[in-house]
Amino acid sequence: MRELLLESPEDCGYRYAILVDEMAVGGLCCESYGIKVTGPDGDSQAVPNITVSVGRIDELAELVRRNQVSPVTLRDVVEDWL
Repeated sequence: MRELLLESPEDCGYRYAILVDEMAVGGLCCESYGIKVTGPDGDSQAVPNITVSVGRIDELAELVRRNQVSPVTLRDVVEDWL
């Protein structure tokens, strides 16, 4: 699994990353995307395999980054977004 770091809002304290993994779908392999948030204290939360769409994960990443979502609330935000 790879992590693509995103630019965090200034003075935010959180680090955001898009997770890139491979998943088998009907005998084919495709990339799946998730999101990870790491707090200033080192605590992190990751939600892998949210979507296979680059556009959708970009939307979610921008929402999470813009609203400065914390590791504690990440899973709830993703579930509401889905």
